Amino acid sequence: MIQLTGIVSERDFKDQILDSMDIERERGITIKSQTVSLPYTAEDGREYLLNLIDTPGHVDFSYEVSRALASCEGAFILVDASQGVEAQTLANLYMAMGHDLAIIPVINKIDLPSAEIDLVKDQIDEDLGLDSETALLVSAKTGQGVEKVFESAVKLIPPPTGDAEAPFQGLIFDSHYDSYRGTIVHIRVFQGTVQKGDRILFLSNNATYKVEEVGLFQIVRKPMEELQAGQVGYLIAGIKMISDVKCGDTVTLASRPCELPMPGFREPNPVVFSSMYPVASDDYEELSEALEKLKLNDASLIFEKDASAALGFGYRCGFLGLLHLEVVQERLEREYDISLILTSPSVQYEITGKDGEVKIIDNPSHYPDPAEIEKTREPFIKASIIIPDKYMGAVMQVCLEHRGVSTNYQYLTSNRIEMKFELPLAEVVYEFYDRLKSVTQGYGSFDYEIAGYQDTDLVKLDFLVNGERVDALSQLVHREKAVERARHACKQLREEIPRQMFKIAIQGAIGGKIISRETVSAYRKDVTAKCYGGDISRKRKLLEKQKKGKKRMKMVGNVEIPQSAFLSVLKSGK
Repeated sequence: MIQLTGIVSERDFKDQILDSMDIERERGITIKSQTVSLPYTAEDGREYLLNLIDTPGHVDFSYEVSRALASCEGAFILVDASQGVEAQTLANLYMAMGHDLAIIPVINKIDLPSAEIDLVKDQIDEDLGLDSETALLVSAKTGQGVEKVFESAVKLIPPPTGDAEAPFQGLIFDSHYDSYRGTIVHIRVFQGTVQKGDRILFLSNNATYKVEEVGLFQIVRKPMEELQAGQVGYLIAGIKMISDVKCGDTVTLASRPCELPMPGFREPNPVVFSSMYPVASDDYEELSEALEKLKLNDASLIFEKDASAALGFGYRCGFLGLLHLEVVQERLEREYDISLILTSPSVQYEITGKDGEVKIIDNPSHYPDPAEIEKTREPFIKASIIIPDKYMGAVMQVCLEHRGVSTNYQYLTSNRIEMKFELPLAEVVYEFYDRLKSVTQGYGSFDYEIAGYQDTDLVKLDFLVNGERVDALSQLVHREKAVERARHACKQLREEIPRQMFKIAIQGAIGGKIISRETVSAYRKDVTAKCYGGDISRKRKLLEKQKKGKKRMKMVGNVEIPQSAFLSVLKSGK
């Protein structure tokens, strides 16, 4: 679509042009929604400006999708001609229906030898409940059928409503930080106009700024005279205070404000929690600034201050899933050049004390004394997994290993099956998605929703290195899994912790009970090398002397734990 409208010259064009982050191009996934305005001349000669938002597909970034849909009038739902309808396609369709959008199905990749167009049309009818006769057949690679996508956008998607003469009212749906221009705000204008020189007002905090530049996104920023009702673009106003800009806030003119703010977006609910600490404690201020800037561009990231005896000051962060956690970590390391240590990811547990008080905790260091706990409950999810039926046994086994319970399954077509499971969220966080993809050879698709809390038997698993508890390695786990998880983590730590001149014991413990142990053996100098021949007591004396020295060294010996050790504990190795 971008090539057909000619907003980028052939010389500057490259594949995945909207996936501008290195991390997106390397992993082959979309992480951020990207906006682009496409000028289009229709068959009847009329000129249109089409505002396109390209959204991610992975379940961890569904918040990006919900924000994009709130800014739109219609949606194209893409279905792969060889893979068919996936679990996430269904989830995003229901989200678009919730916003009451015009929905047009598009079957892509029809040029593939493995494309099964008739089968996919049946799936669109049965799974999605859309009319497959209206589905557009497209090959984005060869360009076949893309012209029809433009025509159907013009004919079937309603134009935006809004009065250019009314008081200015714009919705902030995203923003990012530019080190030269300050915060750049992405807005959708619902009413009125805004132009250079206007004084704007943010309704959530009454901050006012003078507009320096407005314009459209056409891969690069294209300055314009003004933005009118219905347009999607950006606004630069020299905003230095990052905290003034909030996603979902309403912008208006200070001289002529609108009456009511826009409804905005619902707050994201983080499901995975982990603490981040800078490797060098002097980088704490830089980490604070970097998180503030990243929050502009990733509204689903939540963080608060945290401290650890082993690692100093850091932040406790909330994420929408494990992939989201990895992406945030990589972006902080690449874009802001900060080396980080992350603690074991955890979910929110509900703990009822003997006194009847209910606490929500997500940090193992806040876990109360087991004697004071009446019961613990953990979050469960309803998972929907769509797979070819030949993988049914393998998927069933993976789910049972992760304490899942099968609730239902049904055939969607003759060889595709949808399986529904109830699983503890804590198990899904721990490499479940990777296992599922590998046992289904990439054909499995997975989507989930939170299904409330259920009773569980929880224990706090601590790790001791050389007899000292390392609070950053502590985990909250189900009692059945504790021994397996402790043994595995001790083995991983043994590989990572460097050898010293004395033995280092690595132990996994629940309370005062040790349940696993590994030992990093000591370097040993051969003190008897110079004693060739002679009485045995001479050698024994030297060995005893060495033993005393090692004992003394162990009393003062501090073990440094490398950064890689904290990460190795999270990998299951399966």
